[in-house]
Amino acid sequence: MTAKKEASAPQSGFVLTTRAGRIDMVRRTAIMGVVNVTPDSFSDGGKFFDAHRAAAHGQQLAAEGADVLDIGGESTRPGAQTVTVDEEIRRVVPVIRRLRAEIKIPISIDTLKSDVAQAALDAGADMVNDVSALRADPTMAALVARRAVPVVLMHMQGTPQTMQQNPAYGDVVEEVRDFLKERVEYAVRSGIAAEMIVVDPGIGFGKNLDHNLALLRGLPAIAALGLPLLVGASRKAFIGKLLDLGPEERLEGSLAAAVAAALAGANMIRVHDVKEAVRALCVADALRFGPAEAGEAPHV
Repeated sequence: MTAKKEASAPQSGFVLTTRAGRIDMVRRTAIMGVVNVTPDSFSDGGKFFDAHRAAAHGQQLAAEGADVLDIGGESTRPGAQTVTVDEEIRRVVPVIRRLRAEIKIPISIDTLKSDVAQAALDAGADMVNDVSALRADPTMAALVARRAVPVVLMHMQGTPQTMQQNPAYGDVVEEVRDFLKERVEYAVRSGIAAEMIVVDPGIGFGKNLDHNLALLRGLPAIAALGLPLLVGASRKAFIGKLLDLGPEERLEGSLAAAVAAALAGANMIRVHDVKEAVRALCVADALRFGPAEAGEAPHV
């Protein structure tokens, strides 16, 4: 009896081009490391609010294998208070300048304000991560188009101040997919090249435990949009509910979610614990694509 021929591993993927270089998502899952320059982050409680500490932390994440760093100066945790444009710029620009002088990987600015994004791009950032998917600031889309940088469009029901006040959906996967499809179309109409767009289902942003689990299971439907798919589940509250643990004790749960997301079609994972995620995703990528071959860039 002839043995059944094994299906070949997927060969296609995405390459995101930035001013600082390419983010390779072909036969590998890219890692976005989180640097919160805030006093009230849910995940680290302001541990890196000082610019020196934040920059040093970013350098450490880059050394551990991050493909891109995401710098944020305003917390988007449930119920978080907004900060002024000037304060957000004061927080993030010194960190971006220091990191740009020290590291070679791309830097993302996590903001929904175009003035902050512009200041960050001028300081050396290479892409924009907008949790409002270009809805919060009517001039953000034009800025991204004019600067020709990649942008992450994320789904969020409500705002950070209201999003966890009884979020409700008919079919969460279908509604998130349709929302992201509409925002991609808006971005393209605004002059943003399709190959510069990343989509994010917004785990934890206006979703309860069941919604988050359904989205992670339903990622193939969102990946079917045909754009790079970013998932950020690291240390989120739904992991805490499942394990009854605080944010800094959610490593194992975060890694489980990261591997599940990668195997379900995610192309980039946003994490706080880069070293551990690198190791976990190396195994996940071998399962998904096969072992790295000569000339490929595995995580380790």
